[in-house]
Amino acid sequence: MGRIGECDLGPLLLVLINEMDIGAEYFSLSKLREIDLTCFLELEGFDPVARRKQDTDWWYLSPLREEKTASFHVDRLTNEWYDFGLGAGGNPLDFFLRYYGCDIPGLPEILGRRYSMHALQAFEPERFAAELRNESRLAVKNVRPLYAYPLKNYLHERSIPISVADAFCKEVSYEVAGRSCYGIGFQNDAGGWEIRNKNFKRSSSPKDITCLVHGAAAAHVFEGFMDFLSWRTLHPYTDPCSADVLVLNGAGLFERALPFLERHERVHLWLDRDVTGLAYRDYALSLGSRYVDESGLYERFKDLNEWLQHKGETPKVRQKVGLHV
Repeated sequence: MGRIGECDLGPLLLVLINEMDIGAEYFSLSKLREIDLTCFLELEGFDPVARRKQDTDWWYLSPLREEKTASFHVDRLTNEWYDFGLGAGGNPLDFFLRYYGCDIPGLPEILGRRYSMHALQAFEPERFAAELRNESRLAVKNVRPLYAYPLKNYLHERSIPISVADAFCKEVSYEVAGRSCYGIGFQNDAGGWEIRNKNFKRSSSPKDITCLVHGAAAAHVFEGFMDFLSWRTLHPYTDPCSADVLVLNGAGLFERALPFLERHERVHLWLDRDVTGLAYRDYALSLGSRYVDESGLYERFKDLNEWLQHKGETPKVRQKVGLHV
């Protein structure tokens, strides 16, 4: 079992820290994010219990906690992980921060004491290019206004009025692994889509943030578009042009959003109340007084949308997800 919990959990990759000099090498966070996760796990003594889907899905006993049935998954096509027991996942940098239990400035130093960059092999996506094209690539086939009843019912379950969703979302039909599917689509600035329905959460390439720009002095930041739609639901009479909006479409894109956020006098943070969201919140608050945490409104819930769904109710005690040290 690898070492866990060397320092207090802090922010994830919310960074304008480009590089740190560790001995004779430079460890940049961008390089750490590109480390081949399966190779790192092998160095730490973790072997896959199962390899599936033409050797692209690898399953492990979780390195982050004790378990007897393998529920830690690494997608060899994307180099991303998901721990089903924790209900958390992300890129290698997200994993390292949980694995070592450290903050962003401390991570390069910890890895630098244990490995050289030569030992930490970089992920090579071209090795699985054919499988990526044939097995898991999501291809958008059609985009139209929201129409399908199951999608409208899903919005109702999430306490989002159809009129709010209609203003920002589309119904997206797509194919993946030979299957035809559809979902609620929210477009990013690069033309890709975040797609949700009751059973799936997917993204089409390219992945990017979504900025709704009105030239305002203030900006509101959300991890996902369901939280943004929740905020619009809660503020039906607020002028949409009174503030700019940034939807990260994944916490890992926060660093890409920093130049946009720094142009604003006030930045309201509506981030998730999980390990990742709180880490991003803490880092953003450390950047200056322009950043304001709004998550106190839903402090006993995972995110703004969960609070909206249970507004007025006393939440059940949620099990705190942490590291076994």
